Amino acid sequence: SVIEVPEQFHLVDINHLMHMIADMLCRLIAHNDQIPLTPSNVTRFHSRASPSITVSDYLRRIVKYTSLERSCLLILLLYIDRVCENNTFTITSLTVHRFIIAAVTVSSKALCDSYCTNTHYARVGGISTQELNTLELEFLKLIGWQLICTSETLQQYYVNLVKQNSLYRRAVTTD
Repeated sequence: SVIEVPEQFHLVDINHLMHMIADMLCRLIAHNDQIPLTPSNVTRFHSRASPSITVSDYLRRIVKYTSLERSCLLILLLYIDRVCENNTFTITSLTVHRFIIAAVTVSSKALCDSYCTNTHYARVGGISTQELNTLELEFLKLIGWQLICTSETLQQYYVNLVKQNSLYRRAVTTD
């Protein structure tokens, strides 16, 4: 059966949002993992091997241990677009985990009044603080230091995310 989610992103259950984002990332990874890896397209975000934790479980872990807000989760999609339009970077099974933890660290600092330390994000993300610091700086360069967007833009990303997932549909209210 189809799950009805609220019309507005800021009202959606974070578990539903996590599920939709993980599903979208997995579809993107399945496509991008077909692209041959060459020395010219290896980045700081590349792992030697795919981490054993699934994208869904990784997002669930981050949300659980950082109290991540919906906007910080949803803006990952905008960050993916910004990184991919300006660079030769691609989200693959070798880059997605490091991309996520760097994006979450940056988005929390940009959008929230209260956020965790880099040491905490690194521990939750399974990397060293030094590595996260390096990834954070690289991430900021990749997105051209454009950290925020309007709530209307986030809402449009939410609408498109729900449309792409056959398990969900937005409740539409009439005024």
